[in-house]
Amino acid sequence: MPLFKKRTAGKPGEWYYCLEHKKVEEGPECPGKDRFGPYATRVEAEHAMESARERNLQWENDPKWHDAPTGGTPDDD
Repeated sequence: MPLFKKRTAGKPGEWYYCLEHKKVEEGPECPGKDRFGPYATRVEAEHAMESARERNLQWENDPKWHDAPTGGTPDDD
């Protein structure tokens, strides 16, 4: 018996954005590696790429996630 069951059909109301086909789909039609989601609404899935861009910008500008030294320079001994 397989450890994980392959889910072939999505639940009604689960929306995904397929990165491969650049389209919104209800239920997972494409492999997980090729999609964002699930989203609660079709509209949210339609804006998946926009949401990802916004999150990436927030992360890139978050000072907690940069490797830069916080106090002084490396030559300060």
